[in-house]
Amino acid sequence: MCDCETTFVKSEKGLYQAFGPITPEAIVRTAAAILQESLVRGDALTNPEDAARFLQMALANEKNEHFAVLFLNNKHQVLSFERLFFGTVDGTTVHPRVVVQKALEYNAASVILAHNHPSGHSEPSQADRDVTERLVNALNLIDVRVLDHLIVSQSGWESLSRRGWV
Repeated sequence: MCDCETTFVKSEKGLYQAFGPITPEAIVRTAAAILQESLVRGDALTNPEDAARFLQMALANEKNEHFAVLFLNNKHQVLSFERLFFGTVDGTTVHPRVVVQKALEYNAASVILAHNHPSGHSEPSQADRDVTERLVNALNLIDVRVLDHLIVSQSGWESLSRRGWV
């Protein structure tokens, strides 16, 4: 068996070809990349399910917490997806200054915040609510709206917006 990492390469026809062993993790990474590509040049995100599907695929299988942001234009189309902070199995430190800098860099009109819970439970913690409030306040200063904060896990996802917390 080869120790090499699987690489998927896109052909001129838009098809992907695998080089190296095909593992479930490689398939998920590739599917997330394809979904991200379609999001960036696709339709507006109009409901949490659209974003959650992508974010769950992109983040739910991580062993440690990853905090990411979908940067959106004024029509809620995706400008970029960025993993900004990486933590441990039960937390990560989020710096509002970095999120604000990235929002300005992309000239974003709004954002969707996201992170994973490696535990498999997507129930928001008080720390999740606190960081959301800090980011909403920081981004409000530069007229960038926080549309949602999604918490994803392998078993599901939760929307802080749906709970009235954003």
